[in-house]
Amino acid sequence: MLVFVLLALTGCDDSARPGVAADSQPGARPEPQLTLTSAELDWVGEQVFNNECSGRRHCLVHWNDGEAFPSLGIGHFIWYPQDVQGRFVESFPSLMAFLIERGADVPAWLRTLRPFAAPWPDKAAFLLAEGSTEVEELRRFLEQTRGLQAEFIYRRAADSLRQIIDAAPQAERAALGSRLQALSATPGGVYALMDYVNFKGEGLAATERYNGEGWGLLQVLLAMSADDQLPALARFRAAAAEVLTRRAENAANPIERERWLPGWLKRLETYREPPRTLAGSSQPPA
Repeated sequence: MLVFVLLALTGCDDSARPGVAADSQPGARPEPQLTLTSAELDWVGEQVFNNECSGRRHCLVHWNDGEAFPSLGIGHFIWYPQDVQGRFVESFPSLMAFLIERGADVPAWLRTLRPFAAPWPDKAAFLLAEGSTEVEELRRFLEQTRGLQAEFIYRRAADSLRQIIDAAPQAERAALGSRLQALSATPGGVYALMDYVNFKGEGLAATERYNGEGWGLLQVLLAMSADDQLPALARFRAAAAEVLTRRAENAANPIERERWLPGWLKRLETYREPPRTLAGSSQPPA
């Protein structure tokens, strides 16, 4: 029987966004929190799907040029083939653990796959199998669970915030907490945090470095301007552009500079507040 490491998760409610919530014990550290309404979570899921797949169903099961793994679902979750050891954090097995826990109807071939690794050793093998019944079942399954995938992205980001603060230099932790509080105060800021963690990771993995420099959420928060006169979301976009440009310049593979970086920078421009009709009230400029 295929064994997954299940995630301990709680449900998403419609309460107000608390940002970084104060601990009930006097003098205790505030714990970072993210909260979205159901409508806002649906909006974020659509934004992520558009970022990764331009909203195209076929792209839910895809293998990008220049990569050693397929990318699956609305968040293009990484799934390594057997015996492939990549530098990027693999996320598809954790997604599957979450979907099984939530009672999703997983295709039989996927549930019994042993080992739980991508069954195509390389992109050529994937392209040969792309029209198969198994791939189409997987694509249909990922289309039907888009809402749960958005919740998984939400949970991953929410669970990572304290780890990110704790990984920062001691002198920077208070500033990072304040930046997270400002970002988490609006749905656009929560979207940026969720999408960036899904997109480029938490910034904690030692393997996710070029020339010793990371590109995850931790690095973006550290690079944010301290000018509180500027909206937090604008400062986040600028810092993310700086961090991703540095990654592309440090990369050994020129595809990152020549093909991927323009798309990354375009993606950052979506980090804006949702329409007023969704938010239910006017939003601060971002």
